[in-house]
Amino acid sequence: MRFSSIWNWLGSARHGRSVAGGAAALIIVLIGIAHFSAKADTQTGSAGRSSAAAAPARDPSLSLTDAQVKSIKIGIAAEHAFPQERTAVGSIDFNENLAVQVFSPYQGKIIKAYAELGDQVKKGQTLFTIESPDLIQADSNLIAAAGLLDLTSHALERARQLYGVQGIAEKDLQQAISDQQTAEGTLKAARDAVRVFGKSEAQIDAIVAARRIDPVLVVPSPIDGRVTARVAQPGLLVQPGNAPAPFTVADVVTVWMLANVSESNIRYINAGPQVDVSTMAYPGRVYEGRITIVGATVDPNLHTLLIRSEIQNPRRELLPGMLANFVIHIADPVTAPAVPPESVVREGDGTMTVWVTTDRHRFTQRKVNIGLQRDGYDQVLDGLRPGELVVTDGAIFLDNMLAPSGDG
Repeated sequence: MRFSSIWNWLGSARHGRSVAGGAAALIIVLIGIAHFSAKADTQTGSAGRSSAAAAPARDPSLSLTDAQVKSIKIGIAAEHAFPQERTAVGSIDFNENLAVQVFSPYQGKIIKAYAELGDQVKKGQTLFTIESPDLIQADSNLIAAAGLLDLTSHALERARQLYGVQGIAEKDLQQAISDQQTAEGTLKAARDAVRVFGKSEAQIDAIVAARRIDPVLVVPSPIDGRVTARVAQPGLLVQPGNAPAPFTVADVVTVWMLANVSESNIRYINAGPQVDVSTMAYPGRVYEGRITIVGATVDPNLHTLLIRSEIQNPRRELLPGMLANFVIHIADPVTAPAVPPESVVREGDGTMTVWVTTDRHRFTQRKVNIGLQRDGYDQVLDGLRPGELVVTDGAIFLDNMLAPSGDG
C-alpha cells in the first residue's frame, strides 16, 4: 500500500466516521505498515545472502584449447644441484709470506743493478752488486793468511831437513809444526769469512792465487719470483736493513685476496673452505683458492669482517690492487626440484606460484617457495615434486587468464 493512499483513507475516516472508528482504523493501518516493513527487510536480507552465496570461489585451474597450449611451453621439474655459497667483493694483494725485501748484507756502494721492475728472476740470480769495505777487509785477511801459510810451510820443511841432520833440537821442529798448523787454521777462517760474502771456492782460490782483492759483492735473489719494487741505482750507498730495500721480489704463483664479509654472513665463514675468484680483467675465468685467515674483529663502522684467502695464480695474471669477486663455498651442494625463472609468477600478495599439469590441457596454479638461484634455475623448496609437469614459458599468460574469474 502506498503512503499517499493511506493518508487519504485516514482523512475520509476522520470526516465521515466516528472518532472510535477512526482510531480502530489507524491501529489496523499501523499494524499493516509494520508487517510490510518486516517483510521487506526479510526479503532484502534473503536477497543479500543469496547474492553472497552466489559469488563463485576462485578456481585455480584452467582448461586450454589445443591452440592455447601451443602458445606455452611445458617441461619437467627436474632435480638440480644448488651450491651453498656466499659472495663478497675484495682486492688482490701480494702473498706477503712469499715476498722478500732484498737488502745488502753489508754496507757498500751499489755498482750495478741487473734486474728491472716486473722482471721474473730465479733463485740465486744476481740482482745488484756493491763495492763493500767489509769484503775488502776480508779479502785482505785472506791474502795475508795465505801468505803466512806459505811462509810457515817452507819453515816447517827446512826444520825437518835440519832436524834430520841434527841441525836443530826437537823442540824447534815442534814449534815449526805448530806455526804451520796455526797458519792453516787462520787461512781456513779467512776463506770462510770471504765465503760469507757469497764468493765461491773458485773465486776464493783466484783471490789467493792472484793475491788480488775482489771488492765486488754480489747480492742474489733469495727466491724465484717477480721484481715488484726497485730503488737500486748505481752509486747508492746501502746499509743492511735500512729501508727502502734496493729490491723486493715476490713469488706471484699464489696471491692473497682480501675481502670484507658482511656481519650477517660471519657464521658461515671459517678457515679452509674453497673459494672461487673472478675479476673484471679476465671475465669468465675463475681462480681457485682457500680461506687461510679469518679476522678477529668486526669493523664497527662498516660491520664487516676481513678475511684472507690464498689464490692460485699459475699464469701470473692476478696483480695486486685488482678488484675481484669472491664466492665462498660454505657447504656441500643441495639437490632440489628446479624450474626456470619464467615458470615462477610473483602474485600481488607477494606469494610465488607455478602452473602444473598432468594431461597438458588442464593446468592448476600452485603456491611454491623459492630458494637459491643458479645456472638459470630457481630452487623450489616446497610445493613441487621432481618429475611433475610445469609450465616453463607462458605462466604469466595463464595467470592473466585466471584473473577475470577471480575479480568477479
